[in-house]
Amino acid sequence: MSSAVKHRHDFVEAYDGMVAFGFSREIDEKSLIYYLQKFSDDDLMELLVPRLGDEEIEAIFNLISDTMRKHLEESEYHRYFLKDEHPHHED
Repeated sequence: MSSAVKHRHDFVEAYDGMVAFGFSREIDEKSLIYYLQKFSDDDLMELLVPRLGDEEIEAIFNLISDTMRKHLEESEYHRYFLKDEHPHHED
């Protein structure tokens, strides 16, 4: 693994707006980004993941994977999730 930092969580650090769901689509979107960035914090994950049951781990993994599969093109998946600018394709 490269030592260069590839992932960013800037939004949660800078956002000072309302965090709520059901108020408006715009606030829902910003709140979701805020929640997901806070949720993926290394310290929280270290504490929470060992407490999850196998079914919970699978459900979270499937939700995330299915969401990306539904809404991202393969090139976007490689660029934005895998952070692989040059995906290797086997033909």
